[in-house]
Amino acid sequence: YMTQRLEDAGLSVIWGTTVGDDRDTLLAAFHLAASRADIVIVNGGLGPTVDDLSQEIAARAAGVELVLHEAWLARMEGFFTRRGRAMPPNNTKQAMLPEGAEMLDNPIGTACGFALDIGAARFFFTPGVPRELRRMLEEQIIPRLLERSGAPAPIRLKRYHGYGLGESHVDSLLAGLAALDPEGGVKLGFRAHYPQIETKLTIRGASPEDVARRLALVDGVLRERLGNFIVAEDDQTLEGVVLACLRAQGATLALVESFTGGQIATRLLPLEGGEEVVHRATASRDPAQLLAAVGLPAQYVEDYSEPLAASIANAARTSAGASHGLAVLIHLDEGMDRMDLGGTIWVAIASRTATVVRRARILGGREWIRLGAVELGLDCLRRHLQGLPVQERTDFEKS
Repeated sequence: YMTQRLEDAGLSVIWGTTVGDDRDTLLAAFHLAASRADIVIVNGGLGPTVDDLSQEIAARAAGVELVLHEAWLARMEGFFTRRGRAMPPNNTKQAMLPEGAEMLDNPIGTACGFALDIGAARFFFTPGVPRELRRMLEEQIIPRLLERSGAPAPIRLKRYHGYGLGESHVDSLLAGLAALDPEGGVKLGFRAHYPQIETKLTIRGASPEDVARRLALVDGVLRERLGNFIVAEDDQTLEGVVLACLRAQGATLALVESFTGGQIATRLLPLEGGEEVVHRATASRDPAQLLAAVGLPAQYVEDYSEPLAASIANAARTSAGASHGLAVLIHLDEGMDRMDLGGTIWVAIASRTATVVRRARILGGREWIRLGAVELGLDCLRRHLQGLPVQERTDFEKS
């Protein structure tokens, strides 16, 4: 997470080290880091227990003593008092900082961070709790790093979230894109996390207007080359886009899922407005249970088919009183889990006026198939709602 967020801010990460809770190993790691980077961020080790060693070893590495930070001690005592608890004595350890260190505020926890020079490097120490780390990174560390770097140029990170194209395919489609800015202000990057791929443009310019001009040079070309495979942008998510489309159209949804464990519902329902839009969600591996749940006659199902998928989506929609029904049905190959295990996926979308069915086949093992089916189902619904072709083939499908 830290590397991704720092890169997003235009700050390059060149080294990463994982160290255990051992004093000598930590000391050596701090000295090594100080010798090979100007800035070092240390995560974890700021808690109240005996194995939390960051303050102690930072002080040793800098050649200073630990001193009590009275203001942070008072903050911690207030933290516990507001919760009707007495602060345990060992929490005092969290207010012991290396002499001369700059305290970094943590408004949502008991471990403050701190910044300290060790050798020629500036170290930033952060708590290991993820939500505390993220907030400290955003509010305390990145602004300090940008100020220290003296970067005069505004930076814009533009992100495009894609589904359906592999990393090498996207790379080839976007060949030469950065060169459209002859002054070199555009940097292209990727982050693949199946089943999605994130395409990133980091843009530097002399002013916000210059950044916008440089983005305009490449944005339209990127959209044209990636086409309908862009599912969301920046902080959007695929499920968020789907829900927004449904809400904008005054639509509601009934879901039927097999083998996914209800993961489509899990992604939609927690979103704001999700419970109002999703009228019903049904998940079962047993086809007979799915048929019964949507009010269809029970029957033996050896494999799903286009007519059956369409019937299930329509029955789900009508029985739930929803405007749309989405059925994602998977027939898994026989045998043990393995890399070449395949699954046949039927995605059916039913509305009051039309029904669309999409068949796909994915190889790669149980989890690969499950993740692919969830993404395919959400993306087919997005395309249907946006008036885009649902049948467009992805790189992950096998014949």
